[in-house]
Amino acid sequence: MSLHTQLQQRAADNKPIRVGLIGAGKFGSMYLAQVVRTPGVHLVAIADLNPAGAKKNLARVGWTAQQSAAGSAAAALRDGSTWITDDWQALVKLPEIEIVVECTGSPVHAVDHILAAIAEHKHVVNVTVEADAFCGPLLARRAAEAGVIYSLAYGDQPAMICDLVDWARTCGFPVVAAGRGHKWLPHFAQSTPETVWGYYGLTPEQAERGGLNPKMFNSFLDGSKPSIESTAVSNATGLAVPSDGLQYPPASVEDIPRVTRPISEGGVLEKKGMVEVISSLERDGRVIPYDIRMGVWVTVEGETEYVRNCFEEYNAHTEPSGRYFTLYKRWHLIGLEVGMSVASVALRGEPTGVAQAWNADVVATAKRDLKPGEMLDGEGGYTVWGKLLPAATSRRIGGLPLGLAHEVKVVRAVKQGHSLSWDDVEMPPSRALELRREMERVFAA
Repeated sequence: MSLHTQLQQRAADNKPIRVGLIGAGKFGSMYLAQVVRTPGVHLVAIADLNPAGAKKNLARVGWTAQQSAAGSAAAALRDGSTWITDDWQALVKLPEIEIVVECTGSPVHAVDHILAAIAEHKHVVNVTVEADAFCGPLLARRAAEAGVIYSLAYGDQPAMICDLVDWARTCGFPVVAAGRGHKWLPHFAQSTPETVWGYYGLTPEQAERGGLNPKMFNSFLDGSKPSIESTAVSNATGLAVPSDGLQYPPASVEDIPRVTRPISEGGVLEKKGMVEVISSLERDGRVIPYDIRMGVWVTVEGETEYVRNCFEEYNAHTEPSGRYFTLYKRWHLIGLEVGMSVASVALRGEPTGVAQAWNADVVATAKRDLKPGEMLDGEGGYTVWGKLLPAATSRRIGGLPLGLAHEVKVVRAVKQGHSLSWDDVEMPPSRALELRREMERVFAA
C-alpha cells in the first residue's frame, strides 16, 4: 500500500502520526508549509528558541493564527492545532509524539535533542546532517538499541542519494559512483559570509527576502556542506570517499557517466564504488549547460553484454563504451519533501538513509593562517571549511570534526589549507564531544 494511501487511512481512523519539530528556521519552515497539507499527520508541537520568530515563519508559509493558537500541548492534542514553545525538553517528553524532527542546524545542540528523543523512545528524523557527519553511526546504534528509528531527512540530498543507491543495488546494478551537484571553483574554499552571495548567484536583496542565513549558505559554497553530505552518504551506503577530498569534476548531466568512471577507464575515480560531487562550472568559471547543481545522481555498471544491449535498445544515455549509465534527479526540494521521511519511518518502519559504519569524516581545514588564541567559528564562517576524508585518515591525523569546530580556541598555529587536529584546539566540554570520542573508540576497529 502506498504511503499516501496509508496516510489517508490514518486520517480516516483519526489516528494521525504525531510529530514534534525542533527548529523553525528556513528548512523547518519548508516542512511547515507542507505538513498542514498532508493527511494523517498532526504537528503537535514546535520548539524554537524564538517562539515569536517561529510564529512569523508560520505566517510566512501560510498558516492561520488558529492553527498555531494552542496555549499548551493538551490544547493542541485536543483540537488538532500546534503548540509553540521554547522548551524543547517539554516537547521531547510528550508521550503522544511519535517522531521528532530535529531541524536546528546546530550540530552540538542537535546531539542533545536526538539523544533525549531516543531516551524517550521516539523516532528521529535528523535534518541536521552536520551532527550525522561526526557521530551518526553511534546515534543510529543508540536508536536501534532503544528500539526506535534514526533517519536522515528526505528532501535533503544525502537521503535522496541513498535512495538512488538502494534503487541501483536492489535492481542488481553495481554502483560505480553516487553523489550530488554543486557550484564549485577551488577558491570558493576561502569564501566567507561577506562574499557568499556574489559567488552563490543571489543578490543581497534576494537573500534578505528569503530570510537566508549567509553563514549557512556559505557552508554550501565553501565545500563544507558537500563534504558533510558526502560523509553521510558514505557512512550510510558503504561507498568509499576520495583519499584527499572531493575533486568536483566539472560535467553536464550528459557527461556524468563518462566522468564518473575509474581513472583506468578515462574517468576521475580512484576506484569503483565511491562518492563524488559534480561541479556546474568549468574550471575557468564558464557555466555548464544542463548542469546537475541542485540534483543527485548515481552511476551504475552494465556488467554483461545483455544489460549493455538493453541500455542501447531503450536509449539509456551512457558514456561511449555503453558500459556505464547514470540515473539522476536534477532537483531536490529540501524541506518540502521531509514528509517522505516522516511517513516512511512511521508507516513502514524504514529510515530514509541511516549510518551503518564509520567510513568517512569531515575535518576542519584552515581558510587562512590561524594563530593561537583565535576562536574558530565553525561551518560556513571565516576560519575553517570542511574537507572530506576517509575515516581511517581522520583517525590517523587526529582530525578535528567540522561539526565541533565552533567557539573553539586555537592553541597552535595552523597554516591555510592544513586540516586541524584535536591538539590544535582547546575543546569545551559537551555531550556531543563525549559522543564523538566514544564513536572513535567503538568504531575504530
